[in-house]
Amino acid sequence: MKRRRPLDALKALRPVLEAEPDKPSVQLLAGRAYFHSAQLRRAEHALRKVIEHDPSDHYARFVLGKTLQRLGRFAEALGQLRMASAMHPQAEYQDAIGEVSARLALGGSGT
Repeated sequence: MKRRRPLDALKALRPVLEAEPDKPSVQLLAGRAYFHSAQLRRAEHALRKVIEHDPSDHYARFVLGKTLQRLGRFAEALGQLRMASAMHPQAEYQDAIGEVSARLALGGSGT
């Protein structure tokens, strides 16, 4: 099994982020690394930059939805996850929608 090392990825990405901070592909990589290292506000910021540049990036919307879910912002998460799934239906996206929908049904915060 391959082990994720998001902090190492961020360290390697640092020069690229400094050189090309507005490049969507770089922001997507950073957003994933931030997400996997639990730097959720940074992940949200990076992923929103990707979506500003390309609103049809379903994967960025999916990771943003998962980030918002971890932040407890379930209603916002659900919106992003639904958009991701509408653009590119796949089981992982549907599973995430189910998780967030269940959390909201149990009275999870919608903020």
